[in-house]
Amino acid sequence: MMREGAVRWLSPIGFFTMRWWEWGPADGAPVICVHGLTRSGRDFDTLAQALADAGRRVICPDLPGRGASDWLPDPMLYQPPTYITALSHLLARIDGPVDWVGTSLGGICGMALAATPGQPIRRLVLNDIGAFVPREAMARIRDYMGHEPVFPDLTTLEAHLREVHAPFGPLTDAQWRHLAETSARRADHGVALHYDPGISAPILSQEAQALDMTALWSAVRLPVLVIRGAHSDILLPDTAAEMAARPNVRLAEVPQAGHAPALMDPAQIALVAGFLGE
Repeated sequence: MMREGAVRWLSPIGFFTMRWWEWGPADGAPVICVHGLTRSGRDFDTLAQALADAGRRVICPDLPGRGASDWLPDPMLYQPPTYITALSHLLARIDGPVDWVGTSLGGICGMALAATPGQPIRRLVLNDIGAFVPREAMARIRDYMGHEPVFPDLTTLEAHLREVHAPFGPLTDAQWRHLAETSARRADHGVALHYDPGISAPILSQEAQALDMTALWSAVRLPVLVIRGAHSDILLPDTAAEMAARPNVRLAEVPQAGHAPALMDPAQIALVAGFLGE
């Protein structure tokens, strides 16, 4: 059964609350699952339930400005160092070894933490994110940010998600409806996506350019599973292959998916569960 949790974390402008969704036994070996740029911890409900059934304690935070977590009054704080700070408070609360599943932005945070001396991550899953993101992909992200429509009802919001997140891969009607229900917040005259529109401010404040995390990646020495959507423009084949050349890295490609596989399909869940179970 899903439970709720929260931690107070210190930002440069004060304390805020980051909330999370928790599954499985409280004494189970912990797994932290961190979502992508405009998503929330509820994206991992299916994966979390499966891991919890195997005895794991699974914690799925809503990053600052997303889901049930506090919005930040300064939108320029919506950048990876802020998220890493908040997540570090969560790691301190757990105070022990953890496994990490990170989709896109959640994987960037995981890489940064895994590259830090004394870090507690045991095994790392990077879901469609790697050491290098090309400028063209960053430009695409920039182009769709800053447009936060209000939808008349949940059905219309779901249709929007089916279009913009088609690269998640084939999902059932029930899965799309679940994503819609957990992505919605009440707004004037309808429903909106469950994040602070201000999260786009840092992205829109500058021209799109490639994101090179090679130096960060070079410091990650723990076991890593890299999952790539076969049609992804974020994690290119050459980047994934270069990452997988290291002995501590395993690469898996998900057909019929782009950025980023939803990790709802039984085969994808088995892939993650098998790696974390080693």
